[in-house]
Amino acid sequence: MGNKKEVLIYSNDKEVNTFLKSFFKNNQDYKAKFIKSSTSLKRELSSTKKIDAILTDSPDGLDDLDSMPLSVPILALISKNITQGIHKVVKSDAECYLISPFHKDDLNSKLKVVTTGKKWIESLYECGKNHHAVVELATLFSSTLDPREVLYLIVRKLAEIIKVDRCSILSINSSDPQYADVISTYEDPKITNIRIDLRKYPEIRKVLNSREMIVVKDASKDPLMKEVQDIIKTVGIRSIVVIPVIFYDEIIGTLLLRTSRKKHTFTDKEIKMCLALANASANPLYNAFLYENLNLEKSKLERFAITDYLTGIYNIRYFYNRIEEEFSRSERYHLPLSCMMFDIDYFKKINDTFGHRVGDIVLREFAQLVKMHTRRSDIFARYGGEEFILLLPQTNEKGAFIEAERLRNIVRNHRFDALKKKINITVSIGIACSTNKKVRNYDDLINIADNAMFAAKNEGRDRVVIKPS
Repeated sequence: MGNKKEVLIYSNDKEVNTFLKSFFKNNQDYKAKFIKSSTSLKRELSSTKKIDAILTDSPDGLDDLDSMPLSVPILALISKNITQGIHKVVKSDAECYLISPFHKDDLNSKLKVVTTGKKWIESLYECGKNHHAVVELATLFSSTLDPREVLYLIVRKLAEIIKVDRCSILSINSSDPQYADVISTYEDPKITNIRIDLRKYPEIRKVLNSREMIVVKDASKDPLMKEVQDIIKTVGIRSIVVIPVIFYDEIIGTLLLRTSRKKHTFTDKEIKMCLALANASANPLYNAFLYENLNLEKSKLERFAITDYLTGIYNIRYFYNRIEEEFSRSERYHLPLSCMMFDIDYFKKINDTFGHRVGDIVLREFAQLVKMHTRRSDIFARYGGEEFILLLPQTNEKGAFIEAERLRNIVRNHRFDALKKKINITVSIGIACSTNKKVRNYDDLINIADNAMFAAKNEGRDRVVIKPS
């Protein structure tokens, strides 16, 4: 019970509450608490208890939350006025939203997104604190957060201090333990990713097994090196030190520091220096890799934040950001801007006949099909359910109609794999253009396209309709 994430539910929408009660009943990952009044919600938020997410309805619930300073991720559920609900989500601080009919898999996925995103922000903050500590303790190594550069600084500095013939850092892949990769060597910063066979390096194998430093003072006499004596004689190696770079009891990325010398053995003082430098490098090295991983995760989260998880195209929040920009540009430079609203005809019949899982696959295939046949400058997004929206910059009404007819025919002639090519899918498309006298802002552009799409459905579906000026 203690590991469950705490979720507050603030909603007076009967459909929303019924769905959420079913979702959270006996849920192993989340502990939900239903809040009926804004006063109770404020009391919960002011307590010391950690809250991982707030679920509310839109627009009513989000209206109440607007007055509260929140640092908790918000997930909105829309069951009634979809257009008004989406508009409210876009203008609020909600991270994600769901549109009726609700599905448990959808909610579970989005809950993971908002709670994981919060954790990564906290990790990024912790990384910043760690980095400041590194600056104080090891200025040289923390002068960069590029892992490759950090690694080279380590081997170069060590080679400078104790005068070694070879100094390298290796990475061992746990899935392929027979080999290692030399990822940094002081002889040349450009040398990287040289693969070596660990059967020829018994000293490295021993460090991996023992997780402790080893010192081979005389490789020609040490029993550990007996199996590779011929190789050692060829290269003239006399003394070897191998150190696991450890941070909080973990070998960081299975990295090993290996130094070797030809003429004489390492002194105790030099061995201590190797160990001290390896220990000093652990913290900045950890920060470098953490920083790189956080940046990768941050990029993933940023992409996830603008992408509809099911279809892989843009979500409506990103679309609203872009339409605002494009509409302003259209007005400033007197360029036409067109908008298309798509609705898959009789999609409910597909869900009823083949099941929601197949319906989801069809939605994704449809989205990718249309995306593949649009321009790079067009913005294609999922509006909600089986509705999609396409923004076409610098496209007048006539051009938009030609494009819509082309896309309608592409969809009509496409055989969807998930339906085993048994039936064809058609779409109804509504078009609006900024040149329409009734279009005063981007909301008008969307609403007119939406009305045109409904007109297309009422006129028999599988057609394109433009609302007259």
